[in-house]
Amino acid sequence: MKDIVSKRKDIAFYIKLFPLAIHPGSKEKAQEIECTHSLKLLEESLEGKPIPKPGCKAPEIDRNIALGKKLNITGTPTLILPDGEMVVGALPEQTLLMRIDQAAKQVKKK
Repeated sequence: MKDIVSKRKDIAFYIKLFPLAIHPGSKEKAQEIECTHSLKLLEESLEGKPIPKPGCKAPEIDRNIALGKKLNITGTPTLILPDGEMVVGALPEQTLLMRIDQAAKQVKKK
């Protein structure tokens, strides 16, 4: 995602932290990342590095979990494209760009 936004100023990714129960401690990690609004902590978490205990309650995480359940999201990453299509799992950069561009065209047609 970082490579894409560095190359394409017309694309933005909005990250909603969605800790999965199968990953012990993931909710607390998400809470600390949300509490600090730290992209660095997010990257360190994804690298498997330790994350400090949450410094706040971060109710946004519980709202993200509820939203994920409502949308039937069961795994990460899950992307929702401009046209509402849901893409589950990681995609190669060029494939993701193609899907984003196709979705954006569909939205413009409406």
